[in-house]
This record gives sequence, structure tokens and C-alpha cells, in this order.
Amino acid sequence: MGEIEKEIESLKSLLNSDLLDEKSKEDIKTTLTMFDSVKEYDLNSGTNKISINYINKSPNKNPEYATSGSAGFDFRAHLQSPIEIPGCNSGDNIRIIPTGLYFELPEGLELQVRPRSGLAAKHGITVLNSPGTVDSDYRGEVGVILINHKQESFTINPGDRIAQGVIASCVTTNYANLVEVKEIGETERGEGKFGSTGVN
Repeated sequence: MGEIEKEIESLKSLLNSDLLDEKSKEDIKTTLTMFDSVKEYDLNSGTNKISINYINKSPNKNPEYATSGSAGFDFRAHLQSPIEIPGCNSGDNIRIIPTGLYFELPEGLELQVRPRSGLAAKHGITVLNSPGTVDSDYRGEVGVILINHKQESFTINPGDRIAQGVIASCVTTNYANLVEVKEIGETERGEGKFGSTGVN
């Protein structure tokens, strides 16, 4: 039995304990439901995979991981004709590019929209709200907000790879409560802000 399976069994045994109140037991039930939603994925061996459902309403290739070590997959532009993103001096250098992709994410996961390194390094094109977040309860089309940081305009053609998507775990309201308090714990860093630890 792997560590994850042991943890699940331990949580199940706690449900029968008289030491926990009903709120704690409900929290455990919620956690077990999360485990069940990704039960096809074996965190110990990595042999199975989480199923991420999607619809592709574009004529573009379906999203896929290019290699076994790829962290993300490409988003392609779903356009009827090329779109120009003017240069940074234009005051109009932002465009939302549709992808034609719709996702159904399991609870506890998010889809991050990240820049493609080649576009950023060679052309100054990046994702404005990097990383963009697609929530698990969102069912609309994924749009990519691109910004042009160079002075010359840049053209996005139908089918161009414009960003990459990375599936990541996240904590939602089912697993965390935001609690307002009067004081928070002290640390060695304290209120040190940007660059407070130096550069060397």
C-alpha cells in the first residue's frame, strides 16, 4: 500500500472517532471526495493519469504534451484571419486571442495560462496576466491576453501557438477558510518588502 492509500485509510478511520466534532468530520469527507476525484492518478508510481476533459471548437490540433517531461501544452490561436498587435508605443498593444478550447477541471486543480518563451524572447510577446488562471468551475472558452512589449507590431496568424497551459493543484474554499484576525505571527523577515534579502 502506497503512502497516499495509507493516508486515505487513516482519514476514513478518523470518521468513526468520537474525538472529532461534526465540522472536522465534514472536512475529512470533503478531502476524501477530492482524493476520489483524482483516484485514477497514482501519486506514488505516476503510472496513471488524471483525466482532463475538454472540447475543441477550433480547427486546430488538439492540445497535447510534446514530450514526457513537458510541464505544459500549447494553446493555439482560433482566428478566422490574422490579428495584428500594435507596438508598445501605440497605446493599443493588448489583444485577447480566442483558443476554441473549453475545459472541465476536477475540483482542486487549476489551468494556468503561461507565456511561450520563444515569443517572449524573440518578439516581446507575452501573457499580460501571467499566469492567467482558469478555475475548475469555469466552463467558457479560454482566451489568452497577449501584450506586445516591442515597438514594432506583431501578427498572430490562425493556428499559431500563442501560450502554454499548465495543470496545477490549488487550494479552494472547500479546503481553506480565510479568517480575519487582529494580529498575525511574527517572523525573522517581518515586513521586509521587495528586495529586502538583497541580490547576492
